[in-house]
Amino acid sequence: MNKAMYAAASGMAAEQAKLDVIAGNLANSDAVAFKGSAMEFAELTDGSQALGTTPRSSYIRFDQGKLVKGGGPFDLAIEGTGFFTVRRPDGETVYTRDGRFERASDGSLRSADGDTLPGVKLPADASNVGVAANGTVTGDTGKRKGETFGHIALALFAAPDALRSLGGTAFAATQASGPAKMTPAGAHGAGTLAFGMLEKSNVSIMTEMMEILGAQRAFEANSKGVQAADEMQRIANNINRS
Repeated sequence: MNKAMYAAASGMAAEQAKLDVIAGNLANSDAVAFKGSAMEFAELTDGSQALGTTPRSSYIRFDQGKLVKGGGPFDLAIEGTGFFTVRRPDGETVYTRDGRFERASDGSLRSADGDTLPGVKLPADASNVGVAANGTVTGDTGKRKGETFGHIALALFAAPDALRSLGGTAFAATQASGPAKMTPAGAHGAGTLAFGMLEKSNVSIMTEMMEILGAQRAFEANSKGVQAADEMQRIANNINRS
């Protein structure tokens, strides 16, 4: 085995994997509450010496996205740590930072995909509905003002980086992440809620473009390494024949 060629080729494969992750980040840079991913690498060895590098896994970066004014009547953003818990039509419980909710005919708050946000039920005549920073949902009815229609709790995880991505902005709990701990907004380390706001993606297009340039240069350098190793192997073979 030509170890120099193997090391350079492994570097090319690693940089290609990194470019694939960056491409996914850029494709979702405008998605509400999308969380970008990054690639981790590990050293390849034969037990005694290094042979190159390999992509180990990708991980999700849960740093805060910028909050902007939403356009919907029940838009919500989380400022800080935590996730909305929503129940899908098939009964599956998933977690998201996407707070684009709408009022359903039964008074519940639902996402555009039909996922239900538990803990809230709005009467048919509810008006002037608002959500406090601590998740308390209030509004007026024909009978009285300032009624409470529910409370929105946030899900916290011991290891949120270990959540399993379901695509887009939805996540599922895993054994490594630990179970969701439902926590009142603003308490015990949970973030607060911003009514009428939405969280933007935490992907920086400028940063991702710089990462692309770095990965491309590293790929090209490793490609030249493969060519050089191949040329040295050819010369060595010619010498052996002479």
